[in-house]
Amino acid sequence: MKKYWKYISPYLGAFILAPLMMIVEVLGDVLMPKFMSMIINVGVADHDTGYILKMGAVMFLTAVVMAASGVFAAWFAAKASIGFTADLRRDLFAKIQQFSFHNIDEFSTGSLVTRLTNDVQQLQQVLMMSLRMLLRAPGMLIGALIMAFMMNARLALVVLSVIPVLGGLIFVIIRLSFPRFTLMQKKMDGLNNLVQENLTNIRVIKSFVREEHETERFSEASTDLMKCSLNAMKLVIAMMPMMMFMMNATTIAVVWYGGNMIIGGEMPVGDLTAFTTYIVQILMSLMFMSMILIQMARALASLRRINEIMNTEVDLTDNAAARKDAEVTRGEIEFRNVSFAYSMDTEPVLSDISFTARPGETIGITGATGSGKTSLVQLIPRLYDVTAGEIRIDGIDVRDYSLDHLRKSVSMVLQKNELFSGTIAENLRWGDDEATEEEIVRAADQAQADGFVRGFEDGYDTDMGQGGVNVSGGQKQRLCIARALLVKPKILILDDSTSAVDTATEQKIRAAFYTSLKDTTKIIISQRLSSIEDADRILVLDEGKIIGEGTHDELIRGCEKYREIWQTQSGKQAKEVQA
Repeated sequence: MKKYWKYISPYLGAFILAPLMMIVEVLGDVLMPKFMSMIINVGVADHDTGYILKMGAVMFLTAVVMAASGVFAAWFAAKASIGFTADLRRDLFAKIQQFSFHNIDEFSTGSLVTRLTNDVQQLQQVLMMSLRMLLRAPGMLIGALIMAFMMNARLALVVLSVIPVLGGLIFVIIRLSFPRFTLMQKKMDGLNNLVQENLTNIRVIKSFVREEHETERFSEASTDLMKCSLNAMKLVIAMMPMMMFMMNATTIAVVWYGGNMIIGGEMPVGDLTAFTTYIVQILMSLMFMSMILIQMARALASLRRINEIMNTEVDLTDNAAARKDAEVTRGEIEFRNVSFAYSMDTEPVLSDISFTARPGETIGITGATGSGKTSLVQLIPRLYDVTAGEIRIDGIDVRDYSLDHLRKSVSMVLQKNELFSGTIAENLRWGDDEATEEEIVRAADQAQADGFVRGFEDGYDTDMGQGGVNVSGGQKQRLCIARALLVKPKILILDDSTSAVDTATEQKIRAAFYTSLKDTTKIIISQRLSSIEDADRILVLDEGKIIGEGTHDELIRGCEKYREIWQTQSGKQAKEVQA
């Protein structure tokens, strides 16, 4: 509870007042049958109209107080539960933002979405219900039992004998339902993953005419979730008729014995009327308690999933950074015998990598798919940490910088280019939210994006739609490059980020880099050698190792792997270069 106290304390008044208001309503519920029995036993029996009117007025005022208490209880319960979960959801999202790539890899995207939405919603519902019913149900049970014993102890024992049976039934149902609700939430994760995957890749699905196949996949996942949900709800469905049967059987028994007492003159008619009402209150309170406990079982499954996020240790922080105040000023990068594996159980994807990129240099990186190119550049801004060796920027180990200072100095355009909903200008300002219109236009011009942006009717105010759906792949790449340039980085990393751009446009982008980013260290990953042949140096990776390093001409003469790639792409022979 210590962990969640900070979500309770801002709404402590509501957390206290909601159950207090419920107690007032419970008191009214317990007193109303007694007032009714008094009217029957005294007012009706003695034909005392004045007494009936007086007690009627008392009942009316009690009902008004009960109604007001119920309204306030509902309001305070809503305020407390909604405020609690809103703050919790905010902190959950903030925690996920702190996750390293490795942490994110441990959870699927669909699972994180479910935990932030459905699981938090389950917690909100049970919290609201608990604040309204958790004191009301046991309060009504205790109050009705006390009144029943005060009116007739022998009849009250009939009711009391049923309570352990119902309690045992509730315990068994809750014990059986908990793992079923946990499985149901996992199935919901799977469905959310499928929905996200389909909506993200809808164009691919349509281009391959796979709508029917994907519809079948969704139907199977949805049916699977339905079966798990029904399996979990079977227990709840079975419980209600059993409890209603027990309630009706108890009522019949009480009416039978109470009727005989009335005939024998041992009990007034009004008391039996009130007593049957108390039976209903006792058994209904047990039903309410069982519903709350079942919802709690489901909420506990959700709470455990929420705790998995909250308790996840972020494995990449700057808590141990020795130079948190240091900033990158020159952009020199040095890899010293760096090795890297995504986990301790997997083979290294990089082995013994060593090279230096001097300030302002352009370093090209190429190699076969899976050779470790992307993994290498992701280590520079500490998206992952090295397994062995060290990476230094301006002579300082990257682990000694604050993450904020380090990542603000390194601008990356990843393989998968992402834009967000909003205008083009808003997307570009991700690089610098204080950027002026002039700076935005300059960055777009350097990335060869200004021309097509001005072709839109609204120019830089054009709405991108979700994920930039209204621009082509090449246009999206250029906008992402412009966004990266607005950061004014000391180190710029382009990970195959011009693959969808035509050769002529790519040459213009490279020319802009050499003129406007003279002092920025540039690392360009590309399968297309024409994109990196003008680089100061080129690294050739193969199976996680550097097998060649040098200029374009040096590598053609001295690196067989590079020469093979170049010959395949250019159609030339090595002797043409040597000549």
